[in-house]
Amino acid sequence: MATANLSATIRTETGKGAARKLRAGKQVPAVIYGHHRDPQPLALDTREVERLLDRVAYETTVIELTLGETMARTIIREIQRHPFKRQILHIDFQELVAGEMIVVNVPLVIVGTSPGVRTEGGTLDHVLRELEVEVDPANIPNHIDVDVSELGLNQSIHVRDLKLPEGIAVLNDEDAPVVICAPPRVEAEVAPAAGEVVEGEAGAEPEVIRKAKTDDETPEAK
Repeated sequence: MATANLSATIRTETGKGAARKLRAGKQVPAVIYGHHRDPQPLALDTREVERLLDRVAYETTVIELTLGETMARTIIREIQRHPFKRQILHIDFQELVAGEMIVVNVPLVIVGTSPGVRTEGGTLDHVLRELEVEVDPANIPNHIDVDVSELGLNQSIHVRDLKLPEGIAVLNDEDAPVVICAPPRVEAEVAPAAGEVVEGEAGAEPEVIRKAKTDDETPEAK
């Protein structure tokens, strides 16, 4: 389980106008909710948030959020961004309690080399990139490995084949494919149409383009 620290201040002003004022002041509006607490508006330092998001996978990182003299263990549930700018508009935090299960998406990471790719020219198709799991916050894995070292051509690994840490309940369909070793693609050769001359074919003669004769070039009759 990965953890990180972040500071926040409690705010009393809410609404679109207050949020715009915060962003203009280099702050990010946020809210914390969960575990029987009423949603509480927060303000975060924009630069501190950006530095944090640059170095952690927030979906599986427990954020120890400092609120004045108290600390809440949280996980980021949603980050709202501007449609075409990098600007963070709003962040939702869910408070965590040990022993209280939560649902998170854990990245699936391919490890090893597939013999179907190495020796048979296959292509590895990574179909499922995240696994939805229910887990105690104290046991959230950073990622789950998908070992392809024995995956041959035309074979696949399904959710049911994954080796998972203890205490994790998978919510995906167990028959869902995770990785497929697909056969190499073969480009079909297109046969020339009837009467079509193929370049370089024996007996084919180059086209001769002659300039039409003008009246001045017409030879005199003898």
